[in-house]
Amino acid sequence: MRRRPHEPEKQEPVTDAEEADCFLRAVADVRPLPAPPPPPRPVPPPPLPLQRHQDELAVLEVLGHGLNGDEVLESGDEWLYLRSGLSPALLRDLRRGRFRIQERLDLHGCTVEEARTELAAFLREARQWRWTCICVIHGKGLGSPGRVPVLKRLVGGWLMRHQEVLAFAQARPEEGGSGALRVLLGWPRRR
Repeated sequence: MRRRPHEPEKQEPVTDAEEADCFLRAVADVRPLPAPPPPPRPVPPPPLPLQRHQDELAVLEVLGHGLNGDEVLESGDEWLYLRSGLSPALLRDLRRGRFRIQERLDLHGCTVEEARTELAAFLREARQWRWTCICVIHGKGLGSPGRVPVLKRLVGGWLMRHQEVLAFAQARPEEGGSGALRVLLGWPRRR
């Protein structure tokens, strides 16, 4: 009997054992992939000594006006400065952001001499406009050789030499953190 062209050829049914054998032959050379390495653990940021900062301020408050001379208080990398005879509450308020920053000076990329000149000019402008709170951005030193914040210490020293600088403290994180200073200025009364 002849088969019609559209009629499928009859096949014998394949048993489960034959099908399993065929599958095993097909995957005989397959090897499992090695397990992927675990993702690297992120490095946690260094802890912030918030309680220590609060304790230092509390001690200053207890001492009241007992600060002798101009005081530079260092807390880790943080600069704190308060002119002699002023209440520690002033420094606390400055650190907490109670004074609105009226203007900013960015010293990124300046040489030491350029930074000194820029700061002096900025303080003259501050006197002219009678600003009371400014922000000086000195940078964190990430672009400096050895990643040392060269301008950070210099700017603090220069600011302490100006009579109108009453206090300064490290800026809040959103203002530049350890790469900037909040500076409180006081001006003689006009006659």
